[in-house]
Amino acid sequence: MLWQKNVRVADWVTRFTVGEDYRWDTLLLPYDIEATRAHAEGLGRIGILSQDELAAVETGLERLEEKVRDGEIGVRPEDEDCHTVIEEYLTREIGETGKKIHTGRSRNDQVLAALRLFLREGIRSAGAGARNLVESLIRLAEENRAAIMPGYTHYQRAMPTTAASWALGYAELLLSDLETLRFAHGRVNTSPLGSAAGYGAPFLELDRAGVAAGLGFEEVQLHVASVQLSRGKLELQAVHAFVQTAATLNRIASDLVLFNTAEYGFVKLPAAYCTGSSIMPQKQNPDVLELVRAHYHRLVAEMSVLLTLPANLPSGYHRDLQLTKEAAMRSVLLTNDLLEAMNRLMPGVSFQADRMREACSPDLFATAEALERVRAGVPFRDAYRQAAEHLDGLQAPDPDAALASYRVDGFPGRERPDLVRKKLEAGAGWLGD
Repeated sequence: MLWQKNVRVADWVTRFTVGEDYRWDTLLLPYDIEATRAHAEGLGRIGILSQDELAAVETGLERLEEKVRDGEIGVRPEDEDCHTVIEEYLTREIGETGKKIHTGRSRNDQVLAALRLFLREGIRSAGAGARNLVESLIRLAEENRAAIMPGYTHYQRAMPTTAASWALGYAELLLSDLETLRFAHGRVNTSPLGSAAGYGAPFLELDRAGVAAGLGFEEVQLHVASVQLSRGKLELQAVHAFVQTAATLNRIASDLVLFNTAEYGFVKLPAAYCTGSSIMPQKQNPDVLELVRAHYHRLVAEMSVLLTLPANLPSGYHRDLQLTKEAAMRSVLLTNDLLEAMNRLMPGVSFQADRMREACSPDLFATAEALERVRAGVPFRDAYRQAAEHLDGLQAPDPDAALASYRVDGFPGRERPDLVRKKLEAGAGWLGD
C-alpha cells in the first residue's frame, strides 16, 4: 500500500478497512482517471510537471484507460482503492514522474472528485430515463383518451376517471421528480479538488478553478473545510432525488399490479416482462413490477445511511465516511435499473377499455347527480343528501356523455397531453441531449 509506513498493518485490518470498497472503486476507476488527467494538467500549469512529464502522464493514463475498458485492470483487495491502481500503474509505465501525480491532493478529495463525476453521470442517466417514461405515459394517454374507468379512494369505487388521466397524473409527478434530479445534479456538480485532506496544500498555487472547468464542474467548493463537511450531505441530495423518483415508480407499479389482477382486468402486461409459476401452469406473475415496487424501500435504506452516518461526527475526515460511497453508488445503479425496467415494460401495457367501462357502476355517478341538482339551484349539502337517498335509482350514463360533463382542463375527458409534453421539453434541457 502506498500509504504504509514502517509498520506492517495486520491482514485482518486491511480486510476490515477495505471491505467491499475495492469492488466499488473498480466502477470509479474510469472517473478517477478522468480526474487525475485534469489534476495533472493543473500541475503542469503551475510547473510541478514539465510539458514532457505531462505528456508522459497523459499517454500513461490513455493506456490505463484502455486496459480498464478491456477488463485487463481493475481494483483488487490488495490494491485497496482505485487511486493506488492509478499511481502504481503510472510509476511502472513512466517511472519517477508517476510518483509526482499525487502532489497537492489527498485520497479524500480524489475519491470525492471521482464519485461526483460518477453521480453526475448517474443523475443525468436517471433524468433521461424519467424523461423517456414521461413520454411513454403521454403516448399511453393519447391512445386512451376516452377510456373511462373507475377511480378509487380507500380501495373503494369513488368517481369515474380515464386511463389518460391516470397516465398523465403520473407523467406530471415524474416531471416534478425530473426537477428534483436537476437540482441534485447542480448540487453535485461542484469540484472538491485542491482541498486535499480538507486543509489545502501549503506552497502550491493549485489552479482549482481551471481543474474544475476541465472536468465540467460548475463551481469549486471554495473553503476547503466545506469539502469534508459536505461528504455524505451532497450525496444525500442525489439519493433523495433518486428516492423521490423511485417513489413514483413504486406507485405506478402498485397500480399496474392491481389493475392486472383477474378481479380488475383493467390492463394486460407484456408477457416478456412477467414470469411463470414453478407449479401452476396458468400463472403469469408481474415480477418486474413487484421488484420495482420493492426496491423503493432499498433506496430508502441507502438514504438512511447518508442521513444518519455523518451525524455527530466532528469536522474533518473520518473513516466512517467511507461507507457513504457505497450507499450513493448503489443508489445510482439501482435507480437506473428501475427506470430501465419501467421503460422496457410500459410500451407493452394495454388498457382494456371494455372491461373498464363495465366496471363503471352507477354509484360512481352519485357526485355528478348531486352537482346536477346544484345546477338547478339546490344547495350542495341538500343535493348531497338527496343523491345519497336515491342511490338505488342511479343510472350509469353513456361514457361520452359522462366525460362531456367535465368542463375544466385536466379533468377526466379534458386531458392535455400536449401541455405535459410542452412542459417536459421546457424542463429537460439540462440533460444535454
